Parts: sequence; C-alpha cells; structure tokens
Amino acid sequence: MAGQVNLKPFYLALAVIALAGGGWIWLQGARSNNAVTQILDAPVPLGTAGFPGYVMGSDSATVEVVEYADFQCPACASFAVLSGPDIRERMVNTGLIRWRFRGFPLDAHDKSPLAHHAAACADEQGKFWEMHDQLFFNQSDWSFSSRPLRKFRGYADAIGLDAGAYGDCMSEARYASRIQATKLEIMRLGIQSTPSFDIGRNRISGAIPFDSLQVLVKVAAGEAQ
Repeated sequence: MAGQVNLKPFYLALAVIALAGGGWIWLQGARSNNAVTQILDAPVPLGTAGFPGYVMGSDSATVEVVEYADFQCPACASFAVLSGPDIRERMVNTGLIRWRFRGFPLDAHDKSPLAHHAAACADEQGKFWEMHDQLFFNQSDWSFSSRPLRKFRGYADAIGLDAGAYGDCMSEARYASRIQATKLEIMRLGIQSTPSFDIGRNRISGAIPFDSLQVLVKVAAGEAQ
C-alpha cells in the first residue's frame, strides 16, 4: 500500500500565491484610484503655464491650424475619425499646414482629464499622436468604462509604450496641473466648446467637413502671403 502524500505544503503554497496575487491586485487598484484622484483634483500652482500644444507638420508650413479638443467629446471623435486621415495625408504631409492640438477637457466630461493625461504620458515617449488616435477611435469603449485607466493601459501596450515608464507617469499625475492650467488659458481665449479651430484669422466652432476646412486654409494661405 502506497504511503499517504502530505498535501499540506501544497495547499500552503497555494494560499501564499493567492494572498500575494490578491495583494498585488489591491495594490494596483489603490494605485489607480490614487492616480484618478490626483489627476481630477489637481491644483494649479501660481505661475503654472498652459501647454502650447502638440504639433504635427513642418515649421515652414504657410498656415497653422489650432484645434481645441476634448478626448471625451463625441463631435471631436467624429472629426478625428472622418476628417483626420485626409487632413494628415492631403494637408499636413504635403506641407500645406501645421496642425496644433490643444487639449480642452470640458467639465461635462468626467473622464476627459484622465484621457488627456494618458496622452501626455504617451508624448513622453514620442507617441502622442498614436495615443490620440487610440483615444478617439475607441472613445465609446473607454468613455463608458468604470475602469478607464485599464483601457488606457491597453492602448499604451498597443502602441508600444514602455509599460513601466507609462505607469509611473500616470500614477504620479505628472501633467495634471499643466492640463488644468491649459484649460484655464483656453477659456481666457474665449473658447467655450469643442472642437473649435483657429485657422488664420478665423475661429470656427464645430466639427467642420474636410472640404470646408480646405477652403478656410486656402483663404488663410492667401492672407499670409
């Protein structure tokens, strides 16, 4: 008759693994909750400057278009999805315009500051525009999620960010004050809705079609010459 096997060490090891796993999950959850609080409630210290924006295109372009947008704004997402590819291919890549994106998280959108912070952390690794596309093209996915930071981590992985560096940036709320300062600065410019655009001397509100944008750019180019 075979001797009995003592399974106590096995069950003890399982218990240790379960406790360790549970502790890791709790720690990650606490870290995420802390990041959310810090980003959403970030103060704006005296003297904090707003961020001039993320730029795409040549410095020698005749016209600069400034877009004021909110990552949780449906009209902004629609503009990015429908017009964005044509703008890059036919206007930015040809040297006609330089495109400047300025983040303007509206009060009505509760997760917007988190998304703008995720984009800022991606920019640390030179991939703002890749995260920009992830956030807009997947807006319906994260906008209604109870755990948006988990969604953003997935997008960070998808665009090849260093996970540790990205995680540290988010947990430290590194750009939270800058995002709030930029928002206040944009409000002082008189911007009230998203998307809004400065095209030469014209300020436009709403997700304008590509053809209309092209006309306004040509007008601005004529004025600049």
